[in-house]
Amino acid sequence: MARSMHDDAADEGYSGKQACEIVGISYRQLDYWDRQGVVSPSLKAAHGSGSQRRYSYRDLVRLRLVKRILDSGVQLKNARKAIEYLREEEGSDWQTASIVLAEGTSIVARDQDALIDLVRRGQGVLNIVPVGAVAGEVDDRIVRLADETSAEGGARAAEGG
Repeated sequence: MARSMHDDAADEGYSGKQACEIVGISYRQLDYWDRQGVVSPSLKAAHGSGSQRRYSYRDLVRLRLVKRILDSGVQLKNARKAIEYLREEEGSDWQTASIVLAEGTSIVARDQDALIDLVRRGQGVLNIVPVGAVAGEVDDRIVRLADETSAEGGARAAEGG
């Protein structure tokens, strides 16, 4: 497996722009989700004009989960409940959880035996989103962003800029 960049960036985190590129969302979505309390930057919040948010690796995974949940047709308020549950389970092995999407409902599966409906009792499971797989997607996007940044820096140096 390719070495992910989240190990190197753990201390400083990721800017809002980097988070958008890694997660695949617009800055407007990122800002809205922060203001709505869906996912806020855990390393540094924005305070006033010109300040920069700093997102942790876990924040990126949460953001990507929200995007995946919304892409499946689940409402933002229900996606928020899934993220809140995962945040409460921070001490556990959160990457082994799965988000099960059923008829506009998000459900967190902690293990094979227990499903916890975060919104209401849902039936008709449509899709299962393993949190570990989403973390892997974030890893891949971090590496790709770092490679692109390195390539851009090398191209500028070659051009004399």
